[in-house]
Amino acid sequence: MPKGQPEAVPNDGLTTRQRRNRPILAVHTGPMKGKSTAAFGMALRAWNQGWSIGVFQFVKSAKWRVGEEAAFRALGESGQGGPVEWHKMGEGWSWSRKQGSEEDHAENAREGWAELKRRFADERHDFYVLDEFTYPLHWGWIDVDDVVSTLRERPGRQHVVITGRNAPEALLEAADLVAEMSKVKHPMDAGQKGQRGIEW
Repeated sequence: MPKGQPEAVPNDGLTTRQRRNRPILAVHTGPMKGKSTAAFGMALRAWNQGWSIGVFQFVKSAKWRVGEEAAFRALGESGQGGPVEWHKMGEGWSWSRKQGSEEDHAENAREGWAELKRRFADERHDFYVLDEFTYPLHWGWIDVDDVVSTLRERPGRQHVVITGRNAPEALLEAADLVAEMSKVKHPMDAGQKGQRGIEW
């Protein structure tokens, strides 16, 4: 893609403007850190365009205070850019379960997905971040085929970025943009734990 130009233009009957402005489905996956960070960077660009932003975190605890959340809440209240909503749709990590059974967590995730489907139908936001959404798909809590068909058929110009490891193949095939974060080197390799301002 030299100078941002596509190498080939499909014969799809669309004008350059129509093709440029179609909604994008992006997936950030892979074993390395940076997936959510990249998604929030995209959301920041969308906010600057005045777009409505909806952030939906699927497995982070409601008790966690995430730096990006504080920043986007402040931006949403600034009177500049677009409005921002931030929702935590599930509980617990895969390696650190919160109170409740696995079925409780699965039901929370399914309720979160049902809410997202309503928002897609209503065209509530211009840009969605579905943070750590691949986990409930990978665990079988949410039906992958339903997600793919809903995202393919979403009306209007709603952009979606999904983050998390182990993204299902069907989701990758449906996506317009797929980035895989792979590790070359990490401070944990030298025994260093995560630190404030870098990991959260």
